[in-house]
Amino acid sequence: MKNLPVTHVATTDLSEMLAPQGGQRMALPGFDKEFVDFPDYIIRITDRIWHERDVELCLKYYSEDCLIHTQSGDIVGAQTVVDNTYATMKSFPDRRLDADNVIWSKDGDGVFYSSHLITSKMTNDGASEFGPATGNKVRVLTIADCACKDNVIFEEWLVRDYGAIVEQLGFNIDAKAKELAEQDVAAGFDLVAFHANNHADVLANAVRLTEQPDVPEKRPYAFAKSLFSHIWNMKDFSKLGDYYDFRVGAKYPNAQDFYGHDEIGSFLGDLFTIIPDAQIKVEHVADIPYLPGTRDVAVRWSLAGMHTGDGLYGPATNVPIYIMGVSQFRIINGRIREEVTVWDDVAVRQMIEGARLRSGALRG
Repeated sequence: MKNLPVTHVATTDLSEMLAPQGGQRMALPGFDKEFVDFPDYIIRITDRIWHERDVELCLKYYSEDCLIHTQSGDIVGAQTVVDNTYATMKSFPDRRLDADNVIWSKDGDGVFYSSHLITSKMTNDGASEFGPATGNKVRVLTIADCACKDNVIFEEWLVRDYGAIVEQLGFNIDAKAKELAEQDVAAGFDLVAFHANNHADVLANAVRLTEQPDVPEKRPYAFAKSLFSHIWNMKDFSKLGDYYDFRVGAKYPNAQDFYGHDEIGSFLGDLFTIIPDAQIKVEHVADIPYLPGTRDVAVRWSLAGMHTGDGLYGPATNVPIYIMGVSQFRIINGRIREEVTVWDDVAVRQMIEGARLRSGALRG
């Protein structure tokens, strides 16, 4: 094996990633020999499935019983992945999945874990789950976290900014969430009940780490735990400047784009007004170098709390809220300079609307 650097997605041209030169760059036991390293595996199977439109390859690269977690419910099986991919292509025939980054880790026992940040540009030329075709162009962020072993994805956590999609299609996000909730109720599906065990698990295992690492680039796991503990769990916004560079650029659900930790703090303040007891569990952390002395860190996390405040999600419902999110941070000189945080805000509202509908039915 030659001593070549592992593919760095954020700084490598697509043409180089699709035709890697020089042979193996890392040991990948159980994976096809054509893949020179793990990021190469993620990039090239995505390109084949989505850009070459070889959708049936999902049956090769996903395990037969793979489990895919989303905010709106779980997806099971490679064949379901195939069916859903075809359906998405029918709704958005020109959809592209452009790789912004792949942050990865080795998790032991032959398991590799990737956090794949994707920008998709597409045109809504077919009916979708949100309604008839609009002809509108859409640009959306997705993060797909995948656990892989022996050449297949066996578990995935998928977060897509559906709020941005709905709004760019020209629909009202709350109205669409209510429509989806009505479909859930009619089908006898309850998102609150579905996530009940996840909700309880977060509250039982919420992150607690008051220490702040002196050199975050060398201790990214501790940095992530400390960040979520101080800012999200303890709501100590006085420490925002300790974790975020004053020039930080941050992208959040519904295509919100913030600059400076003051704007991030304002958004989080609004969120915690409606879920004042919100707690975070850090589920997974992966990290890779960016430039010398800097670090890219991916954190998959879960939030649980009660909807007891009026605000972003309408009047309080006292409904248990669970959010599955992924954040990617670029740490430079000890602070976060760039952040992308994604969760499915349509499904969160769908959860709340479903509870409202059920509550009304019970009162009726």
